[in-house]
Amino acid sequence: MRGLVVAAAVVGGLLVLNAVFTGALIPGVTLSPYLLQVLCLAGINVILAVSLNLINGFTGQFSIGHAGFMAIGAYASAYVTVTFGDRIRAVVPFLPSFARESVVLLMALSVGALLAAVAGFFVGVPSLRLRGDYLAIVTLGFGEIIRVFIRNIDAVGGARGYSGIPKLANFFWIYLFAAATILVVYRIVHSSFGRTLVAIREDEIAAEAMGVHTTRAKVISFVVSSLMAGVAGGLFAHYLMYIHTNSFTFLKSIEIIIMIVIGGLGSISGSVLGAVLYISLTEGLREFAQYRMVLFSLLLIIIMIVRPQGILGHKEFVTFLTRRKFPIGQAPDISEGS
Repeated sequence: MRGLVVAAAVVGGLLVLNAVFTGALIPGVTLSPYLLQVLCLAGINVILAVSLNLINGFTGQFSIGHAGFMAIGAYASAYVTVTFGDRIRAVVPFLPSFARESVVLLMALSVGALLAAVAGFFVGVPSLRLRGDYLAIVTLGFGEIIRVFIRNIDAVGGARGYSGIPKLANFFWIYLFAAATILVVYRIVHSSFGRTLVAIREDEIAAEAMGVHTTRAKVISFVVSSLMAGVAGGLFAHYLMYIHTNSFTFLKSIEIIIMIVIGGLGSISGSVLGAVLYISLTEGLREFAQYRMVLFSLLLIIIMIVRPQGILGHKEFVTFLTRRKFPIGQAPDISEGS
């Protein structure tokens, strides 16, 4: 019951904020289109960062192909909307207009997420037997293969990019899925399966010696993360209404890794903080266009020198408000009376 109340409060709050930002609640009072877009892109970054942290932070694997799964979700969901959108609307003519558009969006996101998860499975099964740099190279190669493959498909625009995508995603949908992503990853990490992932991160050989099926656990983690990246890609496509393969290059994967490294590997709160800080810094330094990347690089270097484990490390925001002083996967010291 408490969970339902919290969920209803989150949905209601997001609906109110969306109405305020778009001027639907208070006529004449709106958020500037630029700030609204920055907020929405930050929400998409949160989904990407939290989902990648499930692999890189909690499972201890080094994947740099997250942009490839995002691209699959973006193009697949956009194709469903553009090609079958009218047919889906015709199936539910009794619903009001906004509800029909919501059904189309959810159907498109479901297809994009499913295909991204399937791709994650087929990539994860052979590649997650590898470790370290070898895994990074395989995931990097996969991301580039997907990008080049999509660029040669005329049905989704090819090298011209895919245009004509209706704007179905907004602040409400983006942050609703961001909240769902955080909740799912939190429940995974704080489950027995999450302990398995942390055990693999800390010492994979020891985990195998204790009977843990490490490859299966890593593949499940990879598939869940890929599914979430597909959702982020679908929201990205339906918010900007135009996508191009240049938006899903190797550099996009690096950006997501930067987010989780800044916030802290193995911290959900850190992923959220890193995603928000990243877009805030990149947009805040836009006035210094000539030196923006230099200043941003210097800030990253300073953070890595002062706080190499990330701003939050393995901790969550809640640990600073409670007496719990040990990160996930580390037992308390009973000598201190914990």
